[in-house]
Amino acid sequence: MIRYAKPTSVDEALALLGEGAWRILAGGTDFYPAQGSKPFRDNVLDINGLAALRGIAETDDHFVIGARTTWTDIIRHSLPPAFDALKQAAREVGSAQIQNVASVAGNLCNASPAADGVPALLVIDAEVELRSATATRHLPLQDFVLGNRRTALLPGEMVTAIRVPKGATTGTSAFVKLGARRYLVISIAMVAARLVVDNGTVRQAAVAAGSCSVVAKRLAGVEAALSGLPVDGRLADAVQSAPMGELSPIADVRGSAEYRLDAVREIVARAVLAAVGRTTDDEVAAA
Repeated sequence: MIRYAKPTSVDEALALLGEGAWRILAGGTDFYPAQGSKPFRDNVLDINGLAALRGIAETDDHFVIGARTTWTDIIRHSLPPAFDALKQAAREVGSAQIQNVASVAGNLCNASPAADGVPALLVIDAEVELRSATATRHLPLQDFVLGNRRTALLPGEMVTAIRVPKGATTGTSAFVKLGARRYLVISIAMVAARLVVDNGTVRQAAVAAGSCSVVAKRLAGVEAALSGLPVDGRLADAVQSAPMGELSPIADVRGSAEYRLDAVREIVARAVLAAVGRTTDDEVAAA
């Protein structure tokens, strides 16, 4: 018999997870489309009643985004400029109706290579909080998403929060998405960039690309090429010549692998320039 449960506390949810296998239902924006017309064959754990998992808190060391926090919550919350890329990505997650219910943690657990939130979270060194009835652990985001629809979740665990260390919330950031049209589209490629600038020079750079490999990746070669440069046109030149060996895009109905590799350099340059305020929103719109 298929079970359905809607716990009223996190402890109750974790106790149920410890009893057996469940599919977790949060916002449901991916859950129901993926189910389609097929009959349910898994137990369903509905966590939409867990108010404790929704919202953004601040500790001495971290910003803590609850697992049920929606993309609209992200857009509306007052956060440092380093989160601007995440806010811009939030506006690209489907329609406003989707943003109102889709959760940040759901975007990560769905583990799509085209998940809009992942590059923006990677550039602020986000980590995932995983809890079971007996333990809590924290994984860097790059160690949590393992592949297409694959995560590091263990039996009995659920994501309860995304934590962002305050040391990674300096500087300014931007997000650029390339799609077949401007809105309501799955990414052909997307990039988030965060730069820390001191006296007109880039002191730190964090750049991540999505939809160009099986999981979104930080681009270490680009970051190294940008470090120490003055904030001028040389930033775009550095991007064009920097190594991007982390990327291994596929060819699909949205674009060929060769097109993605060419396009991602352009949108990396746009994201980097936008992060330091050298372009307008219209100029960085890639679709």
